[in-house]
Amino acid sequence: MSNLKPQKAHRFSFGLWCTANRGRDPFGEETRSRLDPVTNIKELGKRNVYAFNYHDDDLIPFGASLQQRNKIIKETRKVMKDYAIKCGMATTNLFYHRVFKDGAFTSHDPKVRAYAVQKVMRNMDLGAELGAKVYVFWGGREGTEVDASKTPEESLKRYRECMNYLCAYSRHNGYGFRFAIEPKPNEPRGDIFLATAGHVMAFIGTLDDPDMVGVNPEIEHSRMAGLNTYHDFAQCMEAGKLYHVDLGAQKPCRFDQDLRFGSEDIKETFFVVKLLEDNHWQGTRNFDEHPYRSEDDKGVWDFVEGSMRTYLILWEKVKRFNSDKKVQQILKSIKGKDPFLEGLLGRFTPENAAELKKRSFDPMALSRKRLPYEELDQRVQEILMGVA
Repeated sequence: MSNLKPQKAHRFSFGLWCTANRGRDPFGEETRSRLDPVTNIKELGKRNVYAFNYHDDDLIPFGASLQQRNKIIKETRKVMKDYAIKCGMATTNLFYHRVFKDGAFTSHDPKVRAYAVQKVMRNMDLGAELGAKVYVFWGGREGTEVDASKTPEESLKRYRECMNYLCAYSRHNGYGFRFAIEPKPNEPRGDIFLATAGHVMAFIGTLDDPDMVGVNPEIEHSRMAGLNTYHDFAQCMEAGKLYHVDLGAQKPCRFDQDLRFGSEDIKETFFVVKLLEDNHWQGTRNFDEHPYRSEDDKGVWDFVEGSMRTYLILWEKVKRFNSDKKVQQILKSIKGKDPFLEGLLGRFTPENAAELKKRSFDPMALSRKRLPYEELDQRVQEILMGVA
């Protein structure tokens, strides 16, 4: 197996909120000490992580003075230079403070919506200063438990107004951000607006500048909805809307577990890696996940190193799959080719339609073509288990 040591060229990134997670959950207090954000970035850089991502409040404590803010930014820029680590993505915490208890962009109160947009603009200024290229929007509080309290059509209108405003702000300032909306079906709200990648892509088409906005699908959020993450990522990519990705692991249809990448459903995860690497995807391979609550401070860095190592192992498996003679033989046998028919189907013209209607097909003969999917799937299993 090739060298599994992470390199900057692998473009791995982590959210500061992941490594700074203190192990708190709804049923228990913190199990780890606070991790200073500058130290956090330094430790990531020491492990050849390409970039860090942050919420505004991850880097600059909520309510910090201008003097505190400037000090942290100066220290951050020095560590970024010393450890050759970039800022890959910025986002805004619009979910933690009680002011957002009933939404930020979809709040009934215009003062709350205005405050939310102000908070985003201020962090966009900082993100641009730190060199972030992507800005993510996760609407964690944009939803309901009581459907009588908000109508989706009114809420989506407000959501759209805020997104249009912020797109215009980025253009006006020449920031060049690619906005990425992150879908999630539920938690912390009972139902969250823009629940899946499909919801987000439909919403993007209603914006003033749809080319500026894409999707940030997350493995855990797709699996929470019982969906196939590989298909979610692939549809976004095919549509030209895969602007950012969040990697992790999740048991289907559970609460948001944020497990270490590759620790659940290794086959589906393999195909996610295959999708990104076969298509030479230019974005970061971002991990949005949390160390187990049972871990101590050292375990946080075991978690970081393990996530990257698993990705590299799966990438090696992808290369093995792509070069495996048996796999390629099966794939060749099941992929039919007929340039003439493909030409007829490729584009409607009255002439193509008339020619197609004249063709004679034998459905029973077509149905007899062998599709050895059992053999193919077994070969994938053996590659993943290291016996092929």
